[in-house]
Amino acid sequence: MKSYVTEFIGTFFLVLTIGLTAAEGTPFAPIAIASALMVMVYMGGHVSGAHYNPAVTLAVMMRGRLPAAQVIPYWISQLLGSLAASAVVFRVMGKTFALAPVGGTFHSVVIEFLFAFALALVVLNVATAKGTAGNSFYGLAIGFTVGMGAFAGGAISGGAFNPAVATGPALMSAMVGRGGLAPLWIYWVGPLLGGMVATAVFKFQQGGATD
Repeated sequence: MKSYVTEFIGTFFLVLTIGLTAAEGTPFAPIAIASALMVMVYMGGHVSGAHYNPAVTLAVMMRGRLPAAQVIPYWISQLLGSLAASAVVFRVMGKTFALAPVGGTFHSVVIEFLFAFALALVVLNVATAKGTAGNSFYGLAIGFTVGMGAFAGGAISGGAFNPAVATGPALMSAMVGRGGLAPLWIYWVGPLLGGMVATAVFKFQQGGATD
């Protein structure tokens, strides 16, 4: 249960930061988002692995560091954290912030795939690999991978790279009559494929030895 609570909290503060910075329109939102993810990773890494992202959870499970039976509970915790954060943003700011593809559907799927792949590959290498065990930089690396993606791809896909980040705001927007769920598949298909491919690449990097 402590892992699920941690996943809820970490995802909550990640999405809360995304929502508040989006509502305020700050041009430095990716830095705030990267910082939020970084500190939440340091907060929960030793408890749950600090995934806060269904694509990362899938990658870690495929890598062999999470039992398959825990994937759905992790996902539920992440989605609930995202929805709760979206509700807080709506209550405080009076705004919703559902993501939508800007650069077209195909390009958005590609961007979501690529940066989710980068994120999952970084997580697997800095937080699960034997060669980097015990390092103190894993939170910084993970957080700023997302910051990199937000700066580079946010204007194309919206910059989720995380199904939970997209789902909570979309559900909140639909619940208050301000948007639909039609684009949501982009933010599941792209990142989940990215996580799966990242696991395959990680195993190749490790020469098949992933203990």
